[in-house]
Amino acid sequence: MTSAALEVVIFIGIPASGKSTFYRERFAETHVLVSKDLMKSSRDRAGKQTRLIEEALGTGRCVVVDNTNPTVEDRAAIIEIAVRSGARIVGYYFGTDIAEALRRNAKRAGRACVPDIAIRIIEAKMTRPRYDEGFDELRVVRIVKKAFVVEAASKSPAERIRS
Repeated sequence: MTSAALEVVIFIGIPASGKSTFYRERFAETHVLVSKDLMKSSRDRAGKQTRLIEEALGTGRCVVVDNTNPTVEDRAAIIEIAVRSGARIVGYYFGTDIAEALRRNAKRAGRACVPDIAIRIIEAKMTRPRYDEGFDELRVVRIVKKAFVVEAASKSPAERIRS
């Protein structure tokens, strides 16, 4: 059973898909940000991410994990922490087209701009999240006319039967 007060939000999307902007617009006032992008000098970024998530949840604060999280394995470690803490688990899948992400990335400056190959590599590894990974809710985020549009992700027929 999950605690209504605690929530772990996991962002899933290629670089330059709008994840960080979405966090600032929708969650900055209510959720602690945990992002490996902010841990440049850390040698054990996965370990530090775990500690930061556990620390926030341990003090009763909700968390957004703002990484690409392209694989089931990447998300599993975060989901495990959330389950142990009794937190509700919500995934936001940013379904940005790779061409659009490359255009957005080209407009970035400094460290915010990542090599195009990095976007292509993450896109090749990207596995769309599914409820059977342990999510309580899944949402799909698109950008339409420079605004975020959020929709509920549909469940597969097998997942509809179980819920």
